Amino acid sequence: METTVFETDFPELTLMKKGKVRDMYDLGDAILMVATDRISAFDVIMTDPIPGKGKILTRISLFWFQTLAPVVDNHLITADVTAYPASCRPYASILGGRSMLVKKADPLPIECVVRGYLSGSGWKAYQETGSVCGIRLPAGLKESDRLPEPVFTPSTKEELGSHDINIDFDEAARRIGKPLAERVRDVSLALYQKGADLAEQKGILIADTKFEFGLVDDALILIDEVLTPDSSRFWPKAEYRPGGPQKSFDKQYLRDYLDSIRFNKKPPAPPLPKEVIDNTRARYMEALKKLTGESLAA
Repeated sequence: METTVFETDFPELTLMKKGKVRDMYDLGDAILMVATDRISAFDVIMTDPIPGKGKILTRISLFWFQTLAPVVDNHLITADVTAYPASCRPYASILGGRSMLVKKADPLPIECVVRGYLSGSGWKAYQETGSVCGIRLPAGLKESDRLPEPVFTPSTKEELGSHDINIDFDEAARRIGKPLAERVRDVSLALYQKGADLAEQKGILIADTKFEFGLVDDALILIDEVLTPDSSRFWPKAEYRPGGPQKSFDKQYLRDYLDSIRFNKKPPAPPLPKEVIDNTRARYMEALKKLTGESLAA
């Protein structure tokens, strides 16, 4: 049975940060990034983990880092635990399959969101203004409609527990400079297009996603995770019906459950029924299988 990892505790390593999902350790000239089985919704970390989720996210990210490398360099050094520094060896059994050794980068202070379909906060904004992040969209679109072309809709990057805020391109340019904002916009759109085209061939529509970038010696690289069910909306192509919400291979199922019990979107999170945990895991597993052809042991 899959070993569940809710959080890591590596006394011999220097903890940099615990995010919603990943624990980061400073190894001097590199970072050890460990994907736990934590899951968050509405920026609240659930008290119950999803067994194996960290390994699923890691495998999907590794697939995309390799696939998308021709578009932009990324932070991956290796995911081979035997190639990690000696200080990591005591923890090899936990690290296997759910960790990466990555380059140190200066993260950009914006989230780079690309939307190919009208859903979530984009749909909400469109209903109110006919625009998303300052981009005027055609009139008469329905929820989950495919957009005429993907749009770059950045957001702020808030601290854990706070909601990111959608901003327009001009505000992104004010925060990071216009040349860099133009670069991340163009790269984000190229990454999304390549990824969405490939995923569609495998039966998944990537409705939207967020990318994170950093700078290494002024060179732009892709960091964190990429095109996973945590950072994207994955819809089954065969069941796509615009005009309302879609079935999904991501954590929308969990969000819908929390809405159904009227969760107030503030800590502490409610306990999750076994059925919700199992169904969430099954959706992540199906995304992994469709994209990569791989699966995890039961």
